[in-house]
Amino acid sequence: MPMKLLHLTDIHLTTPGQTIAGRDPNANFQAAVDHALAHHPDAELMAITGDLSDWGDRADYERLRELIEGIPMPVALCIGNHDDRPTFLEVFPEYAGEGGFVQTVRETSAGRCLFLDTWGPQTHEGHYCAARQAWLEEQLAASERPVFLFMHHNPVPTHVAPLDEIRLKDDVAFRRIVARHRDKVRHVFHGHCHLPMAGSAGGVPVTSLRGTNHAGFANFAEMSLLTGSDLPPAYGVAFVADDYVTVHMVEFGYDGELWAENAPDYASWDRATMVR
Repeated sequence: MPMKLLHLTDIHLTTPGQTIAGRDPNANFQAAVDHALAHHPDAELMAITGDLSDWGDRADYERLRELIEGIPMPVALCIGNHDDRPTFLEVFPEYAGEGGFVQTVRETSAGRCLFLDTWGPQTHEGHYCAARQAWLEEQLAASERPVFLFMHHNPVPTHVAPLDEIRLKDDVAFRRIVARHRDKVRHVFHGHCHLPMAGSAGGVPVTSLRGTNHAGFANFAEMSLLTGSDLPPAYGVAFVADDYVTVHMVEFGYDGELWAENAPDYASWDRATMVR
């Protein structure tokens, strides 16, 4: 059986009672976790790729720690541009890695998961400096197992101007590292963009998805603002086998109508019937 992992991102916890884009991020994160645990209790790992807090407040991290303690599976965290590294490490000191960066390693049955720190102070742009690059290079060179990378900022351009202004600024260097080790790196998971994306970085597949609260969409005409939407929030489910990776975006907040009961019986249609 393939290994299953859960990918949540951009949870943006904030002061209880406050909303973001008209939605309650605390309630939506809990709803995402509840849905994921109800439908995927066999997942080996839950990865949350950044923007854990909306403003980097200590109280948000304290609530997150309490919430995580109730999740009956391992949880691994990245920080994003809305987070604050020093404050996060006060609450989660076990995440302090080499050089003080929030970079950690988790083992799964399918391979090694590396959680990267793309945070930079007082900016929404992503940064991956020489020290962090060296750590990644060392980890990849030393690994004898397949590797999966988790990060907040998008490591490839989206070609949506406002998003690319705050993408990973060291993306070329990052992709070169990945390319040198693409025989080991099987997949890159990221957040930050609040929309579903798929592509490749250095020859390695990359995917992202909507956050658990507010969702965006690819408005290529937009040059200066990030457009929100009423699209449902989501989390991701990945199935990992020796020779494939399948990634789904689960719209746990969708409350629309299922049409399967009234759908045509495609199995009984002949070619003439199917022509419209």
